[in-house]
Amino acid sequence: MPDSLVAAAASDTPAIPIDAVSAPKLPAYLAAGEPRTAAWVAATGFAGAAGEIALLPDPTGAAAVGAVLFGLGKGDSTPSLSAGKLAPSLPAGTYRLRAGFDDPALAALAFALGAYRFTRYRADNGQPRRLVLPQHVAADDVSRIADAVFLARDLINTGANDMGPAELAAAAEALATRHGATFRQIIGDALIADGFPLIHAVGRAAAVERAPRLIDITWGEPGDPKVTLVGKGVCFDTGGLDIKPSAGMLLMKKDMGGAANALALAHMMMDAGLRVRLRVLIPAVENAISGAAFRPGDVLTSRKGLTVEIGNTDAEGRLVLADALALAGEENPALIVDLATLTGAARTALGPEVVPIYTGDDALAADLTRFGGSVADPVWRLPLWAPYNSLIESKIADVNNAGQSPFAGSITAALFLAKFVPDTDRWLHADIYAWNPATKPGRPEGGEAQAVRALYALFRERFAAA
Repeated sequence: MPDSLVAAAASDTPAIPIDAVSAPKLPAYLAAGEPRTAAWVAATGFAGAAGEIALLPDPTGAAAVGAVLFGLGKGDSTPSLSAGKLAPSLPAGTYRLRAGFDDPALAALAFALGAYRFTRYRADNGQPRRLVLPQHVAADDVSRIADAVFLARDLINTGANDMGPAELAAAAEALATRHGATFRQIIGDALIADGFPLIHAVGRAAAVERAPRLIDITWGEPGDPKVTLVGKGVCFDTGGLDIKPSAGMLLMKKDMGGAANALALAHMMMDAGLRVRLRVLIPAVENAISGAAFRPGDVLTSRKGLTVEIGNTDAEGRLVLADALALAGEENPALIVDLATLTGAARTALGPEVVPIYTGDDALAADLTRFGGSVADPVWRLPLWAPYNSLIESKIADVNNAGQSPFAGSITAALFLAKFVPDTDRWLHADIYAWNPATKPGRPEGGEAQAVRALYALFRERFAAA
């Protein structure tokens, strides 16, 4: 359990109550209390605006906070992760949710997510803000979700010098060991022998100690429904010989965000004991530059046998995913989900917060969109528009990895991936950003888990433990 959360049964420490109140209901709230409280609130200027916080004095006269008011704005419900503003804004201490929170579980999770700090390179000397979980909230579930999000954030925030393919594999192995899963990896030239030529081609220019690899985790009973997660693990992306400008490389440590999110989702699923046969595949590479780098104009043969003309070496993520997706399909799973920081076009279309998803399954898309709304992890379905396959045609190979058109970049990337799965009705692709460009409630600036809380909620409904 994160340090910011305290199980209700485990806490004997008095906790400061937090009341959520909307602007229209603030007068009635104050009228029901002590006149001096109303006078204090009036003096502070608190009006119940969304995210506004007022500290009320201890009624005994002690020099301490007696209660906290948290504004809901004009509505009566707690908007999305707004309670995530509490942890970084409150004085050090232990708190509890008392009234006004329509979804206490989401509010508690938001509190924990807002308390996150990345401390690998700089110590956090601040005093802790802790929340006692409400009695009726499933503490184990809130805790596992927060732990998973923190795992993804920590992996993404780590500098690429400390998070290469080998270190990503070590993190995956540690997670597998924690849950009693099976772990294996295929490294370097063994990728060619085992039939993963695209993964090898993208990663072969890196130094020996940062050799490409395919990470493979399996967990669960063989007879349970098979669900395979595929996460893009490009630990740093220079763009290859089609080199990025310097500004374009500044955030490329996060290009393994799909892998980090796949591991986070796997943690939630395994920790909850979902009734699935889970497999996690992570092609982990560094898209580096050397004499061994793959080139624009090269034609590579994929694991599936399709030939790929390289239109741009900076469209490397879809290449490593193609081999991993082909392997995933060979087991004929009930569902394949891939998570990838794949295109800038996705950000142009939907911005950094909303994740475009692609699938041939209408019910799956609708269910995931519904859960995305309920857990404040938004997704939006975009079409696998078949006519756009013409944009990635090749004159000399089966497909071009980039094509020549600037249009519909996220869609054409999804169409490329679709060629490597057996059935789009049993596949979902999420083109995530995995990064918060600015701090918002519950979402500190930096690495982020995206779409995985929505997916976990969906999987809990479909594959709940018996």
